[in-house]
Amino acid sequence: MALLLTACQDSGAGTSAYSSAGPSAVGPLGEQARLFVDGGAASAVVQVNWPGGQWSHAYGVRNLDTHDPAQAGDRVSVGTVTETVTAVTVLKLVDDRLIGLDDPVNNVVPGFEAELHPPGPITVRELLSQTSGIPSYFPASIGGVDFRPAFSRPLPLEQALRDAGGQPWAASRVGKYQWSETNYIALGLLVQALRKKPFTDVVDEEVIAPLGLAHTSMARLDLTQKDILHGYLTLHGQRIDTTDNIHSVGSSSEGLTSTMADVNTFLAALFGGRLISPSSLAQMEKGVVSAPYALGIAKGPPGCTAGGSFHTVGNQGHAITAAVSSSDGRYTATMTVMPQPLPGTAEDPSGDRQRATIIEQMFSALGEALSALCGSP
Repeated sequence: MALLLTACQDSGAGTSAYSSAGPSAVGPLGEQARLFVDGGAASAVVQVNWPGGQWSHAYGVRNLDTHDPAQAGDRVSVGTVTETVTAVTVLKLVDDRLIGLDDPVNNVVPGFEAELHPPGPITVRELLSQTSGIPSYFPASIGGVDFRPAFSRPLPLEQALRDAGGQPWAASRVGKYQWSETNYIALGLLVQALRKKPFTDVVDEEVIAPLGLAHTSMARLDLTQKDILHGYLTLHGQRIDTTDNIHSVGSSSEGLTSTMADVNTFLAALFGGRLISPSSLAQMEKGVVSAPYALGIAKGPPGCTAGGSFHTVGNQGHAITAAVSSSDGRYTATMTVMPQPLPGTAEDPSGDRQRATIIEQMFSALGEALSALCGSP
């Protein structure tokens, strides 16, 4: 379901589109995106929607080899933004009374008990809120400094769950906020088990098709197509193109590719009440009192609406996407940055600190833009 906009989406990297209310509000956001590129990022793409208008722009290049200019409608792997979509499919299970938020998943998720050996009953709510204490699958899945073998083969949900099982799961961690992508791997397997079909089919049927997200997919990218933003990591100082998403295809944690416009359309539909029931949306926004993370989304600062704002982020190292929405979905802003080629975590953790700084700057700029738009007459 497309948003009704008064301005057309930017079709090129050198032009902007906005309604009369937007230029002063989005100007600093555009400046921040340009700063990312001036500082070494391959590209930065941003889109903002508000009642009556939108603004979008692209900076930098799609590909550091061809130097094709980035476009506002280009596609990118949006990483753990996928988890917000997964949360919707789980809450639809709740709406359909196939499972409850406080029901344990131990005997419902295939392999959960046998592979992970949880210290006790783990509920749907704990997985959604990142308070289950479940160990990460990343150390075993990536396998060391050289990430290329892991990035060159698929990682099915079942294998990711097995990889997480190689680490201890302490009872003391249950109930405390601790980010682990394995939470959403388990939730993807839960959706498959209860819907009796592949997780990717559920996403297509329940989110992508109903909202008309024509540029969003859970499939492998076709790198012969030009409308893709390329991302890079370094290995022993050598630049590696890591755009191929074969390792994350079908992942309920990070398998989604999309555009900034489609992400904004999804957020507008979610917070506008068009995807899940009012009671499930209220639970999603409420989250767990002790955690900064709600259910599939993070709690943002007050502003725009009485319910404040919420955000989601996908950080794959070579691609970072951040999105912010008011609690009614009327104001949305999404940005993706393909940062300068940095080493992976295993080789040099300082790269993660640089990426964390980029994320903070992205959310600051996106939040300021939304706040300024909310104050526009």
